Order: sequence, then structure tokens, then C-alpha cells
Amino acid sequence: MLCFRLFPVPGSGLVLVCLVLGALRSYALELTLQDSGKATCLYAKWQMTFRVRYETTNKTYKTQTISDLGAVTYNGSICGDDQSGPRIAVQFRSGFSWIANFTKAASTYSIDSISFSYNTSDNTTFPDAKDKGMHTVYQPLAINIPLNELFRCNSLSTLEDNDVVQHYWDVHVQAFVQNGTVSKNEFLCDKDKTSTVVPTVHTTVPSPTTTPTPKEKPEAGTYSVNNGNGTCLLATMGLQLNITQDKVASVININPNTTHSTGSCQSHTALLRLNSSTIKYLDFVFAVKNENRFYLKEVNVSMNLVNGSVFSIANNNLSYWDAPLGSSYMCNKEQTVSVSGAFQINTFDLRVQPFNVIEGKYSTAQDCSADDDNFLVPIAVGAALAGVLILVLLAYFIGLKRHHAGYQQF
Repeated sequence: MLCFRLFPVPGSGLVLVCLVLGALRSYALELTLQDSGKATCLYAKWQMTFRVRYETTNKTYKTQTISDLGAVTYNGSICGDDQSGPRIAVQFRSGFSWIANFTKAASTYSIDSISFSYNTSDNTTFPDAKDKGMHTVYQPLAINIPLNELFRCNSLSTLEDNDVVQHYWDVHVQAFVQNGTVSKNEFLCDKDKTSTVVPTVHTTVPSPTTTPTPKEKPEAGTYSVNNGNGTCLLATMGLQLNITQDKVASVININPNTTHSTGSCQSHTALLRLNSSTIKYLDFVFAVKNENRFYLKEVNVSMNLVNGSVFSIANNNLSYWDAPLGSSYMCNKEQTVSVSGAFQINTFDLRVQPFNVIEGKYSTAQDCSADDDNFLVPIAVGAALAGVLILVLLAYFIGLKRHHAGYQQF
């Protein structure tokens, strides 16, 4: 953990800011605001990512994921006073900002609203954007929390407004901190209240000098994501994780009976999140391309290993499980999703449909064997043409030989 300690913020005295840095592409933030008397007035710890869909100059659409915020500042963050409530203000990248506002009632305080501003003039983030300039999305929330209680929401929360999707998780926040001490009493979000506690996932970690013990085929589990209109994502698969950390390899079979699934569905992106007592999250992020196909674009994982260390990897530039929209992708044979050199996922009996699920059932599947067939067809055609050519040449030479023999007899 890297801490930047006690720098002045106008209107709020001093600030203690700690950034929790790791291998994750998502950005974990921890912020403690202190008033002029150096007493804590606001505490917040959270993770967030943004997905922005924008139009390009050639009239196509792209989706950009903003998860690595880079260097951040907190100008405008305040403890609040009689005229205005507490505010968390974060600035990052080139002209990007995020603001959370809080209000207070007699016995409660509220996370009143969140606003996110992004700059499509940033060519690094939005190459070939048609509409250059600043854009802001505003989301009223009105999440009411008892005074002197810490709001906690480890579950994934999603805010969507037109072309912007915001994901939040591992949220811990308390405004109007009393007596300078962050409360140990937690007020849980609805999703955390309904989350089930799951047992451990079976793991095997070999010694550093040996290769991992081969694992049996993992059991296939069925996972789903629901939105307000019913089931929006379906997935059936057996999952086997291959992890290498500090030259130690381990193989982990995911037990679907002890694994919980959450996620979210939007028009052009969908998220399936798996978690257990040892897996903090295993994210599968799907995206739409060319307005007519979907594919697995991103995998993020953070989990505790049996040696007590935390393993975290993310890759948002994948291209697996490609199929037409309105269909599902199926592959019964073993496949490997290579997330990084240190992390691979073996899948078994896979079937997934992240978009256009109707009545909670899979649509017609595109089988991965079709990929093999597409590869074999040109080979078969080429072999057939070569065979025909050989027959033609043989017939020609045989006919030529007979022709010469006829001349000799004459």
C-alpha cells in the first residue's frame, strides 16, 4: 500500500489518501478526509470501472473500458459544512472526473448522487471519436444510511445511462464521521444482505520443484444473471484454473455447488462474476462487435491462495467464444482461455449466451467444432482439386502414350 499523507484540500483541512495498488487493472481507492482539527470526517474505500460507448469518425461504434485511472488528484473533496454536504471529488487521466455527493437528515445520511465526466478529446482513450469534448452523466441515488454506520457493498453495483456503464464493488464509505472515529457498525446494501456464504473451493498447490498434480475434470455448473426483465445471461461450464505465482504452479477446480454468481447486462456489454470464500471475484466480460456478434473480451480475477497470498490478474483484450448475436456459444471439448502467462482457464462442457436470452433458455448454439470444420473445408477442397488434377494428368499421359504407340504400328 502506497500512502500520500496529509496534503491540503480547500475547505476541508487535511487529507490522508492511500492508493491500494496491485496487479488489477481496476483501481482500488482508499480516502480519509480530515477536518481542520485533524479529526476524520469522511472515510471511503471502493473500486470502480467505467465503460463508454462512442461513435467514431467512420460512423462505427467502439466501447472503451476505463479501469486503470493512472495518477489521481482529489481537488474539491470536502468534509462539508452548514451550506454544503461532504463531497468526494476525483480527477484522473486527461480531463476525467468523478464526484460523489452526500446529504444529512435527522438520523440518516445519504449518498445523494454520483456524476462522471469524461473527455472524448483524449485521443489515447477515445481514438477517432466523432464528437470531441466533455461529457457528463449524472446519477441520483438517495441511498439512506443510519448516522454513525459504515455503508458496505462488496457486491457489484451497476449504473447505466445511455452510453456509459459504471461498475462499483468493495464499497466502504462513511460520511459525517462522529468523534473522528470510523464506525465498526456496518449498514449493508441489499445485494450483500442476500449474498450467500459459500464454502471453500478445493485447491491443490504443489511444491516449487514439482509440476502441478493433474486434476480430474471439473464439474460443470450453471450460472445466470438476472435484470429487471428476467434472465439476461446464461452460462454452463466446468472451470479449471491454472495459476503460476513465484514459480509455484497450482491447479484449482471450481466447485459450482459452492460458487455464487452475480453480474450485469447492458446493450453492448455483459458481466458474469463468480465468487466464493477464496475467490474474491472471477469476472467474464462479454462485448458486442460489428453489431451482430458477441465474444469474451475480458477476464479479471482476484483470489486468495492457500499460502496466504493474493493472486490478481486482468486482461481486457481477449477474443474468445465468438458467436452471432441471438445464439449461444457451445464447446463440449476442453478449451483454454489464456489470460496471461501466469493464468489460464480450462473450460469443459461450455455453453454461454450473454445477450438476447429469451424466457431463460439458450438459443440455437454455434458449436466450436464449426471452427475446426471451417479450417478443414479449404484443406479438403484443395485435396480434392489436387486429386482431380492428378487424374487429368494421368489420363493425358496415358492418352499421349497410346497416341505414339499408334504411330509406331502404322
